[in-house]
Amino acid sequence: MGTFETAEFTYDPSPCVPFRDKAVLEAVRDIGREDFENHPNPNLDVRVVREFDVWFTFMMDIFFRIKEAMEAGKRLVMILPQPWPLYAKVAEMINRCRIDCRNLYTFNMDEYADQDGNIAPESWPHGFTHALKKYFYSRLDPGLRPPERQMIGLTNANIRDYGTMLTDLGGADICYMGPGWTGHVAFTEPDAPEVPGDLEAFKRWGPGIVTLSPFTLAQNSLHGSFGAAGDIAAVPPRAATIGPAQVLEARHRISVYCIGIHGTPTSWQKLVTRLSLFGPVTPRVPDSIVQLAPTECLVSEPIAEKIAVDCEKGY
Repeated sequence: MGTFETAEFTYDPSPCVPFRDKAVLEAVRDIGREDFENHPNPNLDVRVVREFDVWFTFMMDIFFRIKEAMEAGKRLVMILPQPWPLYAKVAEMINRCRIDCRNLYTFNMDEYADQDGNIAPESWPHGFTHALKKYFYSRLDPGLRPPERQMIGLTNANIRDYGTMLTDLGGADICYMGPGWTGHVAFTEPDAPEVPGDLEAFKRWGPGIVTLSPFTLAQNSLHGSFGAAGDIAAVPPRAATIGPAQVLEARHRISVYCIGIHGTPTSWQKLVTRLSLFGPVTPRVPDSIVQLAPTECLVSEPIAEKIAVDCEKGY
């Protein structure tokens, strides 16, 4: 596919686009399924699977890591992304298997914040800490739950120490992740003024408050928690987030690339998946840091299919 330009009409990407290297963009647009299945980076274990299997594998990995660690009497530290309702399925399996989770620690990777950097409280029904408690913690049988203080979300009180809290536990055993429209990792945006632009400084950057990209506002306005209506005014303007330092500190990473629009082949994640896994490692595509450390990458079949123009389809 390459470029959308013609000999008669050439143009640069808009200045608001975080990654604007035209040569790289042209190259990654041509990446197809066979390229994902034969990825040259030994750090990346890339698998192309059905969209259902992405989420099934994600859910089962969480469950079996908890099961194996708890049965061995070991502490397990997990960095978890937005707590989707599928976490309730993990809780159901834990209950059925009677797994004592007293040694489980979970850290949410991000949370919304207001224009002044005040982090949404657990009581806010659209927040991630609220969702973790609703879909996971509260679904566990009381006798199997870890102490509630071990289900940790970002707050105004702990954000300065959040990275240290993880490090003091030996770092995360597993970090689950996946890029946003901008390529953000957690809510670490490529164009946030708070985030370092130098790669080495970026890799060391830890938890902080960031300004959300307009693209992230658009992306998250399509989520059911905001009405799936494109209501960009409903999405808070800033967020608290872990940084690349916590992602790279984790002993293992699983990254998913599968998000479409309500089961259709249309996806805002298709191009950024290619930039993340095949482009340069750069703060302009924060998720590209997965290339630097062993990461299991689950790519859905629709995401892996080549990008193709379809003028008859329209929106």
